[in-house]
Amino acid sequence: MGGHARQVSRHRLRASFAAALAAAATLSIAACGGGSSSDANEPAGTYAVKVTDASFATKQQIGQTYLMKLGIRNNGRKTIPALTVNVSIKGEEGQTSTLPFAIHDPQPELAQPDRPVWVLAEHYPKFAGSAKPGGAETSNQKTFDFGALKAGATASVVWKLSAVKAGHYTLLYAVDAGLSGAAKAKTSGGASPGGTFAVDISTAHRNTEVTDSGEVVEGK
Repeated sequence: MGGHARQVSRHRLRASFAAALAAAATLSIAACGGGSSSDANEPAGTYAVKVTDASFATKQQIGQTYLMKLGIRNNGRKTIPALTVNVSIKGEEGQTSTLPFAIHDPQPELAQPDRPVWVLAEHYPKFAGSAKPGGAETSNQKTFDFGALKAGATASVVWKLSAVKAGHYTLLYAVDAGLSGAAKAKTSGGASPGGTFAVDISTAHRNTEVTDSGEVVEGK
């Protein structure tokens, strides 16, 4: 009887363990959307958007920190599903980089071919005046998702950037209304909202370094 009881107990333990694994797998699938993207049900349509503010210093120095600010208003009568901003550096080197504030080094067999021009500070981008991060990363590292934006509302968003590479660069930004391509942002004139910042970064004259969190500090 004792052996039989132990055998039954082992079977029950195996069954409980299997059930737990199945439950965990189910939760994992549910968290990932069951294999479908979170924007699969994004409402299709055109959404009226206006860039009300755009600022970024045009003269910069290596080792200095600057704020890139955008004000984006929903000029339409319906909620924008997902306000997104795509950022990249103009030119082939910027377009082929996988990072928004970097250029791609064409040399073969480099472990990390993307070379940062600016380093984005930790917990940025965010909504202006908020202590919490505001722009969630997406599958495309150049695209930031700021969530739904109600009709008539304005989102003021900011990136904190440290210049780390001297040269002349044109930073591009493009605003859209979704992630799947079904929702499109348009200006009153029917154009895709966005713009550019032409920036000259000169060599710094003081000894500085950028920390892992993106902050500029005095060098040792």
